[in-house]
Amino acid sequence: MDTPTEKLTPIEHSAQSRCFGCGPANPAGLRLEFLRAEDGTIVCLPTIPTSFEGPLGYVHGGIIATLLDETMSKSVRTLGVTAVTGQMEIKYLRPVHSATPIRIEGRLLRSEGRKHWTEARIRDARGRELARSKGLFIEVGGNHGF
Repeated sequence: MDTPTEKLTPIEHSAQSRCFGCGPANPAGLRLEFLRAEDGTIVCLPTIPTSFEGPLGYVHGGIIATLLDETMSKSVRTLGVTAVTGQMEIKYLRPVHSATPIRIEGRLLRSEGRKHWTEARIRDARGRELARSKGLFIEVGGNHGF
């Protein structure tokens, strides 16, 4: 799915993170690993286990939403800030097969103060788009009252 010339740099996570999507300290989670491409795109190359299925052979829709949400969140994290999902829109285009490699790509579209607009896509090994999303993330922490 990724080309041999593509340069991807791992995004580090705290070893104690219990995040369901990316936390290495969550034994029940997805434990997703994220990479940053040279153009700033966030990339994740997971194979989702059958334990996260809805219908037999297919990833549960809620897990698909989580994959997109996590990827968009990481695009904001590259700014050095923590943000939470304020709004998210998903288009489920084709079923996502479980136990099959997929590629998730996300990017930051624009920022305005504490608001950050993002998008993400899931593709199969042939490059077909399976799902896509747009999201608004709101910066938290600091003196923002959260």
